[in-house]
Amino acid sequence: MTYPITALNGGSVAVSDEDMDGLRGDTRGGVLLPDDAGYKEAGAIWNGMISRRPGLVVQPLGASDIKAAVEFAARHNLLISMRGGGHQIGGLAVAEGALLVDMSRMRHVHVDPEARTARVGAGCLLGDVDRECQRHGLAFPTGINSTTGIAGLTLGGGFGWITRKYGMTIDNLLSAEIVTADGAILTISPDSHPDLFWACKGGGGNFGVISSFEFRLHPVGPEILSGLLVHPLDAAPELLRKYREISNSAPDELTVWTVMRKAPPLPFIPEDWHGREVMIFAVCYCGDMAEGEKAVADLRALGQPLADVIGPHPYTGWQMAFDPLLTPGMRNYWKSQDFLDLTEETIGHLVDAARNLPDDQTEIVLPHLGGAMARVAPAATAFPQRKSHFTLNLHTRWEDPAKDAACIAWARALSDRVASQSAGSVYVNFMPEDDAARIGGAYGNNMDRLRQVKARYDPGNLFRVNHNISPATAARAAE
Repeated sequence: MTYPITALNGGSVAVSDEDMDGLRGDTRGGVLLPDDAGYKEAGAIWNGMISRRPGLVVQPLGASDIKAAVEFAARHNLLISMRGGGHQIGGLAVAEGALLVDMSRMRHVHVDPEARTARVGAGCLLGDVDRECQRHGLAFPTGINSTTGIAGLTLGGGFGWITRKYGMTIDNLLSAEIVTADGAILTISPDSHPDLFWACKGGGGNFGVISSFEFRLHPVGPEILSGLLVHPLDAAPELLRKYREISNSAPDELTVWTVMRKAPPLPFIPEDWHGREVMIFAVCYCGDMAEGEKAVADLRALGQPLADVIGPHPYTGWQMAFDPLLTPGMRNYWKSQDFLDLTEETIGHLVDAARNLPDDQTEIVLPHLGGAMARVAPAATAFPQRKSHFTLNLHTRWEDPAKDAACIAWARALSDRVASQSAGSVYVNFMPEDDAARIGGAYGNNMDRLRQVKARYDPGNLFRVNHNISPATAARAAE
């Protein structure tokens, strides 16, 4: 019997029973075919709008299993993809008919509290990491949804509630173990394969399959000052002007994001406001609680909020606070733009769009990035946008497939309206699959160097199921 697996350059390859038995013998983890138990779960991804069926799934338990899968794909000329948490908005963790390396069984976290480091398996979710690190009162910057995968988050850059204080996720990456296209298992760090280490700090899954990461930890929690201020949307224009001022002068410990959406039925929001348009300040202060109260005083004094639920919360709880609004299986389409400033024109477009949301689940999310992350040179990591800036995420989310066209059109139209006011850059983790033309905006002046690293470590572009960085030509790569 043979099994058709999608080929690297299109078409399919017939993989024999003998070859499949060989792969099973080379791996400690599972090798799954479409009729096997666990296959469906292995290929599941967060975005319910996208459904793809891999031809073959390998579930590694360690780097040697990953090596076997990569060498198998290379030997048979197979298309290969990697799945960490499955959250990538374009569904690029899974390719139709391809060999899928599903990392979900590699969820180990080892914390060294004395050295303040953590070794994290590539299948870990953010909740796994937070839980183990917080047992020691430690943390490093990650995202805001506990079911996000650490691998995809890190490889794209990574930011969240403590980024202003401690930098991006990649700024806290000390080393990683990676399997490259030729099957080599490498430890990469500033002192070992530094070019590859640099490229993996924001360059996505273009350069190999990471098996584990080592991160620097910081004292955080166990309680932080956090919570929400909820305002009527009519107050948003003036509040966004004040947000612009407060964000740019805030201490590093203070992070403030804004969200415009229809109010969810949360118990602290007046019931007569449920389902009506609101603007929300999401606030986190990761330092001394008394100093935090002073730092948020100006923000709390703005307008007449419908709800103020800022107070001491467990750090792990705040990291999970938005999980109910980000459950898997819903249909999602995102658009993103970066802004060095919020002009009156931009504010007007955003507020107008918030009055005409295509679905009750859709949000306009506007985080501010600055502080420690902005004190890193643009060329120091593959992620280049190091100026203090606002990152717009048009988080278009809905359930009914009949609304696909309207929801996607809303996001695209708003993104187009504000593009002329933007910095021209984009966060790669917020890019849908159809944003491939914006890859240059994701990497800016770092693109040439990334293409040269790609040519050295993956000249045949084996790792292409991603926001792809094409290898430089041989002459260019040799420079």
